[in-house]
Formats: sequence, structure tokens, C-alpha cells
Amino acid sequence: MPADPIARLLNDIRACTACADLPLGPRPIVQLDRRARILIAGQAPGVRAHNAGVPFDDPSGDRLRDWMGVGRETFYDPSRIAILPMGFCYPGTGKSGDLPPRPECADLWRTRLLAQLPNLDLTLVIGQYALNWHLPESRGLSVTDAVRNWRSHMPGVLPLPHPSPRNNRWLKTNPWFEADVLPALRERVATLI
Repeated sequence: MPADPIARLLNDIRACTACADLPLGPRPIVQLDRRARILIAGQAPGVRAHNAGVPFDDPSGDRLRDWMGVGRETFYDPSRIAILPMGFCYPGTGKSGDLPPRPECADLWRTRLLAQLPNLDLTLVIGQYALNWHLPESRGLSVTDAVRNWRSHMPGVLPLPHPSPRNNRWLKTNPWFEADVLPALRERVATLI
């Protein structure tokens, strides 16, 4: 068994069967290194990420990397960016998209994993489930309202809408996001990587 606490936790996570009933079975997808200064706290991997075993390996990831102003090499360098979704495995599909992340992951692993990331300076909070966990004072707010109040959480936490192409309409009706939030995000990321 590895001596490094993160390596031990990752081994335990890869062996986890708490969600054995998932439609495609468990395939936990996380990216961690204790040196990481940026954390991406998303919802759960999509089916493409599940199939590839790589987080954000889809159009959402392309958009998120663009928002951050980083390329794939930086994005997938765990010593720079940790990726810890609320649910580690693909939850399946519902009526209007992917199902919510299963709560077992957060209950079993989240606190222990976050304790292994002492160098975090920025957490990107993507979606309602991550928002409720990382910014509990924002419970009850819509993602739009939380993102609109982004300055109250910076420089340590930045709520974001999901970068999915399904949110193109949201981006068009909220031009302040691209005009105000994205430049601040790119500037902050550039200082940390």
C-alpha cells in the first residue's frame, strides 16, 4: 500500500463500489496532487468522460479551458489543477440531461480529499451541487445569482455556470459573465499557474 495519503485515498476510491448500481458501473474520475493551487469542483463526469476515463474531455472541457485561459497540458497537470467533482462516477441520464451526482461520493471522500490539498488558492465551483457544498451561505440562491455575486467570494472561490453547450442560452442572456467574470478568472488563474 502506498505511503502517500493521496495515493492511498485514490487507491481506495478506485476500488469503491458504493455506487455499484450505476448504469455504466463505477469508474471514479478525479485528479489530485497536494501541490495543486486550483480546484475544479464540478458535478459528476459525463458519459464521454466515463468512457475516456478523463475529466472534462468533451466540449464542456474545451469551454472551461477557454474560460480559464489554459491549454490541455496545464489543465491535466494535477500538480497545478485538482479536479474533484461532487460525484466521481457517471450517474446516468435523466429526462433533461445527466442525473445529479450521487451523494455517496461527497459523504465518503470529499472531506478527506480536500484535507490533502493544503495549497489551494482558488476553487472553481461549477453547478448547484458544488455550490451548496463549497458555498453553503449561497444555499437557496440560483446559480445565476451566485455567479452574479462572484466578487463577494473572490479571490478564493468563484462560482461558475456549467460550461456545457446546453448553457449557450444562459451565456447569451447574461453577457456580464463574459465581460466581467471571465477576465477576472483568467487573471487569477494566470497568477496561480
